[in-house]
Amino acid sequence: MKSNSDNNLSWAEFERVDIRVGTIIQAEVFAEAKNPAYKLHIDFGALGIKKTSAQITVLYSTEELIGKQVVAVVNFPPKQIANIQSECLILGALGNDKAITLLGLDKEVENGLRIG
Repeated sequence: MKSNSDNNLSWAEFERVDIRVGTIIQAEVFAEAKNPAYKLHIDFGALGIKKTSAQITVLYSTEELIGKQVVAVVNFPPKQIANIQSECLILGALGNDKAITLLGLDKEVENGLRIG
């Protein structure tokens, strides 16, 4: 594997990224999006409920997403995507076929816990 030392982060930079656990409480098809996507509402406990858009339609249905715990960056500035303000970025592995597999936990934890 090739080293990418020109793109290394400092520990202080990494600590600024606020990655949290949340539970998807609402999922619907995002008809207004340019690419196939879902609108999601995610409960991050004390941080509240945040909205986002996710292009995860290849591997997931809206029904199976409800109640699923996910890992997301919660301290990006809001971003307008079609008709919603995205307030977080769900993390996943991008496959060679562009299908995204969501990062998850092997045990359920409290919403809002920080990943570190």
